[in-house]
Formats: sequence, structure tokens, C-alpha cells
Amino acid sequence: LVIASVLAVTGSMAPAQTGDDTTRPVSRSTADSEVSRSAVSLLSVSAPVQSLRPSLRPAVTTTPERLVPAATQSGFEDWIRGFRPRALRQGISADVFDRAFAGVQYDSDVIRRDRNQSEFTKTIWEYLDSAASDARVNNGKTALRKHGALLERIEAQYGVDKDVIVAIWGLESAYGTFRGSNSVIGSLATLAYDARRSDFFEAQLVEALKILQSGDVQLANFKGSWAGAMGQTQFIPTTYLESAVDYDQDGRRDLWSNLGDVFASTANYLSRSGYVANEPWGYEVVPPDGFDFSQADRSISKTVGTWATMGLNRPGNKSLTESTDLNAQAYLIIPAGASGPAFLVFRNFRAILRYNNSTSYALGIGLLSDHIA
Repeated sequence: LVIASVLAVTGSMAPAQTGDDTTRPVSRSTADSEVSRSAVSLLSVSAPVQSLRPSLRPAVTTTPERLVPAATQSGFEDWIRGFRPRALRQGISADVFDRAFAGVQYDSDVIRRDRNQSEFTKTIWEYLDSAASDARVNNGKTALRKHGALLERIEAQYGVDKDVIVAIWGLESAYGTFRGSNSVIGSLATLAYDARRSDFFEAQLVEALKILQSGDVQLANFKGSWAGAMGQTQFIPTTYLESAVDYDQDGRRDLWSNLGDVFASTANYLSRSGYVANEPWGYEVVPPDGFDFSQADRSISKTVGTWATMGLNRPGNKSLTESTDLNAQAYLIIPAGASGPAFLVFRNFRAILRYNNSTSYALGIGLLSDHIA
């Protein structure tokens, strides 16, 4: 049984920040584990190969799609003319629309990245080693110290642990150093014009125009990933409008350069998703010999006490009862199959999955936050 999410990577610019140490959890059989490690992979796109953000897409095609060339730039311009009245009917002013689309070109590179999802692969172990590399952990600890006072205030206000906020910041943009350089309007318009997921991206494009119209960001600074994710923690437009916060009350929700807004918005999204401070996201467990791994399923939730009676322990033969509320609900995941490590995960793990619905991504956040704390 393998339940690791196998999802494509969007255009987040966070580099790998690899280090020498491994963060691989304990596995129960080295030989079998190596087999299972090679069997589980994450798909990524071309440039940048190092991106750590799995896609919002719910599935990956089993065979590569043929990249259909753009009809022509004039065809794209025809689409924009047809889109304009639809946008205006949804509250976008003519002036905002016309300024936003002045000079916008069809971007074939965006479509190439969207299509070429199978060019590069990473095993889950490579992904997790990179997510919690020495460099990323050290940079995260430095960031936590530098911005500790601000993060503690936001943690207290939103009930989200500061190390988790920093971990998301670290994976999404390498602590703000890689935010994306694509025009959000241009990328989303190109994807909306494309037939692959036109309805989804047109809806995102309208919301992006609303952000621009609100005055939160100037057009020249409205940059993000090739897939339209924005700011230092890579919100898509709908998430921005739902969860972005003007923390310093300067009249703008600035996720590009205002760290108070960045951290508070990330915390707000996690809080709205059910995150509760000072509770674990999860931890590694060791099932007994003969364990029924059909119980490793997101839909099967049990109390920690029940999992303990089924023979699960922490590594080192430590009892589950030593560190967790026995009545807490958890489910079991085995991201590399029955021969690899197992984790009990709690409601905070589900909240992280709301941020990005990939088991590997959520594990990366959890492990990185543990090392940063």
C-alpha cells in the first residue's frame, strides 16, 4: 500500500538548499526499504527543478501530453477581447482591465511547464531530504530568531505554531528569496486561454484582477510563479482574497514584501483550516510484526490509545502514551509502503494538507518545522 501523493510541481521558486545530513526516518528493513523508496516518486517540472511545491492539480496524466502550439498571438488577443466583458460583469473596471492587459503576450513557456510534468522525478526520500536539508534548517532557525518577536505575536493571535509558519515560508520561497518573476496576469491569462483547465484559471484570473483593483499591489510588482501563485508563501488568487491579512493595517495586504502580512496571512489560512497550536502534526511510529497495513488510510481515524493497543510504538520502543493525549484522533500513513517508515498524523497534518494536498509536502513541512523548533 502506497499512499504518498504523487503530484506535479507548480512554479514555486524555492531552491533545494541541500545539505550533507539525511533526515530519513527509521525503516524496518533496509533492503526492502530501498525497493520501496524507488517505487514512490514526486513529479516535477522543468526549471526550476529544485522547486518543492507540489501542484494544486488533483491528478497526473499517465502518458505525456502532446504540446499543441498556440493558435497564434492574434488568437490569444481574440480570447482577451472575449474575456473582457465577462470580467467586467464580475466587477472589474474597464480601466483596471485595460491597464492589466496592456502588452500581455501569450507565454508558451507557461504551457511548456504545464505540460512537461514527467521530465524530472524525485523519490520521496530525495524530496524529504531536500525539504529538511541542513541549509534549509539552519536558514529557518536564523529566520525564527530574527523574526521571533513578530512570529510570537502572530502565533498568539492565530493559534498557529511559529515554526510551522517558518517551515511553509522556507519551502515555498526559500524564506522569501525566490518569489517568482512571472506576470501573474500574463501567466493566468495564458493558462485560461489554454483548453486544459480553462474554467479554473479564468476564475483565478478574475480574482487576480480583483486583487489588482483593490490596490494591494501595483501592476509592476504583480509577480509570481508560472502557475499564478503569489507572494512569499505562494497564495493562489482565491486563497489570497479569502485569507490574506493586512497585519500592520497600512491599507494593503502585501504578501510580496511585508513580513507581518506574509506570516499573518499564512497563519490565518492554517487557522481557518483547523490548525491548533501546541499540538503535534504527527510523528514516526513502528508497527509490530504482522501489522495489518490496510489500516493505513486517511479515512481510518483512531485514538492514540487504540493505536497503542494495536502494538504501535515510537522508535526506540517508546510507548505512544509517553507523549500524546490518548484520546487524540490520528490516522496512519506509510508513504513508501509497508517496508518504509510509518507516521501517525493528527488534525494539524490535515490543516497542512489544506495548504497543499500532498502527503509528501505535508511531511516535508512537519519534518522541517520539527528541526527548526
